[in-house]
Amino acid sequence: MSLVNPHGGGPLKPLLLEGEALSAERGRAESLPKVKVSSREKGDIIMLGLGGFTPLDGFMSHADWEGVCDGMKTASGLFWPIPITLSTDEVVADGIKTGSDIALVDPENDEILATMTVTEKCRIDKAHECATVFKTTDLEHPGVKMVMEQGDVNLAGPVKVLSQGGFPEKYGDLFMSPKETRAQFEAMGWSKVAAFQTRNPMHRSHEYLAKVAIETCDGVLIHSLLGNLKPGDIPADVRAKAINTLVDKYFVKNTIIQAGYPLDMRYAGPREALLHAVFRQNYGCSHLIVGRDHAGVGDYYGPFDAHHIFDQIPKGALETQALKIDWTFWCYKCGGMASARTCPHEPGDRLLLSGTKLRKALSEGDDVPAEFSRPEVLEILREYYNNLTEKVEVKLSGHSAK
Repeated sequence: MSLVNPHGGGPLKPLLLEGEALSAERGRAESLPKVKVSSREKGDIIMLGLGGFTPLDGFMSHADWEGVCDGMKTASGLFWPIPITLSTDEVVADGIKTGSDIALVDPENDEILATMTVTEKCRIDKAHECATVFKTTDLEHPGVKMVMEQGDVNLAGPVKVLSQGGFPEKYGDLFMSPKETRAQFEAMGWSKVAAFQTRNPMHRSHEYLAKVAIETCDGVLIHSLLGNLKPGDIPADVRAKAINTLVDKYFVKNTIIQAGYPLDMRYAGPREALLHAVFRQNYGCSHLIVGRDHAGVGDYYGPFDAHHIFDQIPKGALETQALKIDWTFWCYKCGGMASARTCPHEPGDRLLLSGTKLRKALSEGDDVPAEFSRPEVLEILREYYNNLTEKVEVKLSGHSAK
């Protein structure tokens, strides 16, 4: 058995230059007009560099944007669920000629991240993108807010990536490329690999999901988001330490690999679940664990909309399949973790778990039941919260409040 193919059926397509080509392009980039990108666009550039967005060669055209919004496929017919676009304001766009090259600059430190040949300048209907991708135009939705605050002009064209944006230096071995995860899976003899998407430390429900996957797969890639989060979310280094402790003490050896990837959350619910499956296919994963309210926020999506969307896409659009798992919880009558498919007991017998509930309890110094999180994990998280100089209020809303 071999690993799944990269998305699109061809080889991985990392756009990060190396060696002499990198040095030469960095030198050339210094003389190009500079365009500062957003945090979300920076993550997309780095993902393009790694080959995580194989087979894309850069930022999408208007025809690609329209096809992805309305039918989840690019102008060439490639399945893709969320637009990968670059925007700027009208003044900057007016100074760029179609066909010319620009340098794309890190928003934090002005490092040149990539060069881009601008093949098209266009305006898009941002409200239409929000309505199709996020199923809402409510500015309280963080993904909608992000899109509506983008520049008014989209720039399309291929990119040459020149940097990994400081992620390897900041996260070390946790930051892995698709080429590296695939090599590690092959070295371990894995072909059936489930990805577990997380922006939270793993509580007992997450642990249960991963162990269910291990029962039917060779192993699980715990794949943590390393890009920007919402205020109140737990930073990646603390999350990684907590997950490593959990894996060391409560999982069989050589069944888990932990890695991270550079994207910001879009909170696009079902559409983002599909994007997670697309790039997990590039990382070599045959399955994506999809639980309750995957990549959701508030109550904008039904708890299992991300399950249903995998049944609605064209057959063969993805090799990576959804491993759908129902609502999970601690059942006091069962005496352990269970799901709505396996537990016959009443809601009053169940302790419903969520990352938001855990963060709220920890931020307020409340007791956390042992049924909610392992004590070794809680110790790490409590230390983090105790050292915070500024407390962030965590509000329960939507499915996480139940």
